[in-house]
Amino acid sequence: MNTLSPARVRLALLALALGGFGIGSTEFVAMGLLPNLAADLLPQVWATSQEDAIAQAGWLISAYALGVVVGAPTIAALAARFPRKQLLLWLLAAFTIATVLSAVLPSFGLVLVARFIAGLPHGAYFGIATLVAASLMGEGKRGRGVALVLSGLTIANVIGVPLITLLGQSAGWRIAYLAVAAIFAITFVAVALAVPFQAGDKEATLKRELAAFSRPQVWLALLTGAIGFGGFFAVYSYVAPVVTNVTGRDETFVPIALVVIGLGMTIGNLAGGRASDHHVMGTIFVCFGLFVLSLTAFALTAHTTVGLLVSLFFVGGAASALSPAVQSRLMDVAGDSQTLAAAANHAALNIGNSLGAYLGGITIAAGLGYLSPSVVGLALCIPGIGLALWSVLLQRRRPLRASGL
Repeated sequence: MNTLSPARVRLALLALALGGFGIGSTEFVAMGLLPNLAADLLPQVWATSQEDAIAQAGWLISAYALGVVVGAPTIAALAARFPRKQLLLWLLAAFTIATVLSAVLPSFGLVLVARFIAGLPHGAYFGIATLVAASLMGEGKRGRGVALVLSGLTIANVIGVPLITLLGQSAGWRIAYLAVAAIFAITFVAVALAVPFQAGDKEATLKRELAAFSRPQVWLALLTGAIGFGGFFAVYSYVAPVVTNVTGRDETFVPIALVVIGLGMTIGNLAGGRASDHHVMGTIFVCFGLFVLSLTAFALTAHTTVGLLVSLFFVGGAASALSPAVQSRLMDVAGDSQTLAAAANHAALNIGNSLGAYLGGITIAAGLGYLSPSVVGLALCIPGIGLALWSVLLQRRRPLRASGL
């Protein structure tokens, strides 16, 4: 990689981030279009109870997240030996096809399956792309390389998700998903042209990659991200009904709320990446503290427009700053299983996605109101902080070795 010009490196990083942009769009566009999905795919439930229909439509978010959980460790462990660029291209092709299926299949059950399939390449793409980016960035800039790839996902929440939400509200949610599929097709071309060849890890074996799961510190890092990040998705999954039913704004205000979340996510992601290059665990604890404060502010002030926007900005920022820190922590503790560790982070975060969306939907369906998921988020932060503390205490007793514990 040392022979690449700075311009070529920037183009390669941009192409990798564009994949993150597509992934952010396909994962998060359902949040803004959840009422539209519920009304179209579950018309009988919608006619009886809109709250029940929205809560059930939230399964689409959970299905995608579960696809990530299944696909990330499986694909990463099996494909660590393969050339990285070619693997990225196969994953992007899978994204494109699955997103088209999400747009055209006729029933809720079939769309649910398509969303599960669309989630399968998610973690492997980010895992491999962050390894490529870290290699391109060079020594001492790993966290920033991870953050640059993830920046595509966060920028999607500033630009892609709000615009695609507007498109879906005006032309239908199916057109919105076709637009996302087009983003993946463009990314395929960009990666093919801009990303240099990188060999896979020829020494990698399924047994060696899976050995990461024998390390307690790996499980602690994964669980910290999964449980803690669930608080973000408990809130984010139900932003649209909060805007219309709690804050009292009409549907056209939903994209504005999504832009604000996206801005917070983008700034938080870059700040978290830079901070984790200096002190990984310190960054994790600071993020959790900010997360608790922002979720509390959301629960208390979301009935006003200013309170809604300010609290959503900080909810998005605190959660996204956590992601590169947990990713870096996993790379520290995974030893030789770097491909699996990089991908497993996204499996963990999407366990949080699924858990948060599911638990938030339960509280809404139980009649506790659209702000009740914020209480779920706060409850999930507590074990997240506890797991991070456990990791620190364990490290003091048994310091990490070069091989990773």
